[in-house]
Amino acid sequence: MRITGSGGGADASHPAERGHAGGRAGAKARGPLRVDAQRNLRHVLSAARAVFGEQGYGAPMEEVARRARVGVGTVYRRFPNKEALVRHIADEETRRLTDRALEALASGGEPWRALAGFVERSAASGAGRLLPPELLAAGPGGRPQEPWRRGPWRRGAAGGVGPGDGPEPGPGGRPGAGAGARAGARELLSAVGELVERTRAAGELRPDVTVADLMLVIATAPPKFEDAARQTAAEARLLQILLQGLRATGR
Repeated sequence: MRITGSGGGADASHPAERGHAGGRAGAKARGPLRVDAQRNLRHVLSAARAVFGEQGYGAPMEEVARRARVGVGTVYRRFPNKEALVRHIADEETRRLTDRALEALASGGEPWRALAGFVERSAASGAGRLLPPELLAAGPGGRPQEPWRRGPWRRGAAGGVGPGDGPEPGPGGRPGAGAGARAGARELLSAVGELVERTRAAGELRPDVTVADLMLVIATAPPKFEDAARQTAAEARLLQILLQGLRATGR
């Protein structure tokens, strides 16, 4: 699979990557890292979250390296290709959102408060803008779509998300590298589905609201403003408008 986008080049042809063809899948593939290598990896992951969150998964690896203040070869030493870095970030954000949804379910509080709190915290963290596209196109019952066979991920700076593409099954029909990601997506959507059903059963959620609706609200962001205070106010206002749109009439 290859991930391309409006800001990215053909990363598979990068000289730093050619020596890693068919190599390790990501940051965890090697042994323990030296202190300086650990520091570089933290910088790369932090920069990747920022760059992909702002520009989408089409942003080039060179921009990630520039933001991390390391050479692009350093990025490729930890991640053999752009796909591996994108998958690592997407999986990490999926896990964070799952933990947040499970915490909301376990809180035992009023259903609407738990659901709204989950959405607010998730949107504020920016996690929704880093989720894999299949989570933003959940099918009936909150099941993730299967976009791995339909083309590359494309996500522009405006937040538009295209279908994804992913690893084919391995030899003998065994699951490929995407099996863990699909399991993670199902776990997240299952937890969010419980929040939706519990809130709907309490009469506090519109009957037509779906899991996919909640994921889209989490991923929605206003235009970027240079003034930080204006940006924060715009994000809070947009989120409150969207949440009120999900709530049952009369609440």
